[in-house]
Amino acid sequence: MTTRWLALFAALPVTAAALSAQKLQETPQNLTPEQMEARLHYQTGHVKLRGGLATLELPPEFRYLDPRETGLVIRAWGNPPDSETLGMIVPAGLGVFDRESWAVVISYDEDGFVKDDDAATINYNDLLGKMQRGIRQANEERRRQGYPAIDLVGWAEQPRYDAATHKLYWAKDLHFGTEPVHTLNYNIRVLGRRGVLVLNAVATMDQLATVRRDMGKVIAFVDFAEGNRYADFVPGTDKVAEYGIAALIAGSIAAKAGFFKLLLAGIIALKKVIVVALVAIGAFFKRIFGKKKEAPVAS
Repeated sequence: MTTRWLALFAALPVTAAALSAQKLQETPQNLTPEQMEARLHYQTGHVKLRGGLATLELPPEFRYLDPRETGLVIRAWGNPPDSETLGMIVPAGLGVFDRESWAVVISYDEDGFVKDDDAATINYNDLLGKMQRGIRQANEERRRQGYPAIDLVGWAEQPRYDAATHKLYWAKDLHFGTEPVHTLNYNIRVLGRRGVLVLNAVATMDQLATVRRDMGKVIAFVDFAEGNRYADFVPGTDKVAEYGIAALIAGSIAAKAGFFKLLLAGIIALKKVIVVALVAIGAFFKRIFGKKKEAPVAS
């Protein structure tokens, strides 16, 4: 196993009871990665998310895990047990514990209809600078709390917004502490009537070409279902979000130090722990950024 993976599970004997779904959910640490992988139920083809909120039309190259099993995997990766998702997309042919593996964790922010009228005027170099300054300012507190400093090195993929499909994507090059390997955080956002589908992938920077290629396919097959799409918005009735496109991007990494209590001590060795943490801290920052779009990224 590479340094991206911790010793995820203790190699303990597994009783018959431990193999039940309930026991698996309660004590995934009792299983080895191989044992847990064998008990996952991957789905293919057409998949409905959250009772029909959105859909996936998975090509043969991808598989899906439902929210319950995604929760088990996320816990095994070192994230908090109460993380809520809509599931996970995994490249076919790779297990979630393979050293070459990466995955896309799906969640939903029901903050309202996000206006995209700022998309064409965003200066992404300027936005990057604000994000970098905000992260540097927060690093002092992170160090005091015993967490590694974060360096936003730059865009691994500059943000792009498709006004026709209302889909946004970008990627960041991140560096944690003194870790020699840089982390790739690839993001997709799909705007809808009442909120945003959030898709986060975390890998290492040497996987950029593969992740970029495959995330281009993911963008195409994920969408809101009819009635929940961007075009279905009802002015005067549906809630409007307090932030725009710029905050969707900034909110995925900028953070107040307190949120880093979600991160475990193994964050340097286990990059995937930041998948859920980035979602949580992003929600906080979007509120700050959305209220004063001209204000500095960090307060």
